[in-house]
Amino acid sequence: MTLFSPRVPHLFPKKTLARIVAPTYAAGMNVDEEEAHERLLQALETPGVLEDLQRGISATLERKQGPRAPADKLLDKLSTGIAKHGGNVRAAEATPAISAVLVRLNLEIGLAPEPMRATLATPRGAAALEQGLAALGAHLVKELLKSSR
Repeated sequence: MTLFSPRVPHLFPKKTLARIVAPTYAAGMNVDEEEAHERLLQALETPGVLEDLQRGISATLERKQGPRAPADKLLDKLSTGIAKHGGNVRAAEATPAISAVLVRLNLEIGLAPEPMRATLATPRGAAALEQGLAALGAHLVKELLKSSR
């Protein structure tokens, strides 16, 4: 899948994604946000992880785009939300799909048992991971658009 816009990787580089996903990771893993941020920075170094999170955000932006919300306007609002509040967002609600994303992140930094990788590779696990990426992307976009006001 291609990204919504070439601007998405520039708006959501590793450091920004680590900062805005940290509250969700911290809540889900029961660690403080500083520890969550460090773990996320490490996980985002793994090829594919950064792109998967950006893809989840892109999918949400594609759904939100319309005649009254052109691509550039949406991206400008997201940029404002990131700049205005440092990208601080509330944690996403804990769901099985969000948990699948957290498991994927933990696998990449060696904190989840390796057999979990096979679980995520099953059709059911892959579907849960995709749902989680979409749900996390939707949550992040919603929070950032809200804070851009």
